[in-house]
Amino acid sequence: MHSGVVASRSADSRNGSGSSPAVDAVSLAIIEQLQEDGRRPYAAIGKAVGLSEAAVRQRVQKLLDQGVMQIVAVTDPLTVGFRRQAMVGINVEGDLDPVAESLSAMTECEYVVMTAGSFDLMVEIVCEDDDHLLETINKRIRAIPGVRSTESFVYLKLKKQTYMWGTR
Repeated sequence: MHSGVVASRSADSRNGSGSSPAVDAVSLAIIEQLQEDGRRPYAAIGKAVGLSEAAVRQRVQKLLDQGVMQIVAVTDPLTVGFRRQAMVGINVEGDLDPVAESLSAMTECEYVVMTAGSFDLMVEIVCEDDDHLLETINKRIRAIPGVRSTESFVYLKLKKQTYMWGTR
């Protein structure tokens, strides 16, 4: 497990006007510092970006409050008891929003995105085992009103998982 900063891409990170909050070059530099080490002291970040410790603390809090980033502990699911992961493509009849909201409320759904293409929604699921995955897809996801069909892509091996895209 390591600490990391995840730049948020959710709709919740948008401000009241529907647009993303403005992030200046200094805030991006702070995010980069935290992505390298999510436990890096504010004083060290301040030296790297040319701000005081207090100013860094305020900026980090603002970025957190705006939903621009999260500071989280990132784990390897296998080492904490989640042996089965899958991406599930979902086709929906009617409005996508209620289905996406239902999926977002499920603890097994780590990632829910509306897409263009073969599927209306893509959902990453993390489960304890195959039985848990089957129950999640068959009894819960397929039971959501509006879900027309699903296609599962079971992960055999995770080769790369990184959260460094936040400031590119």
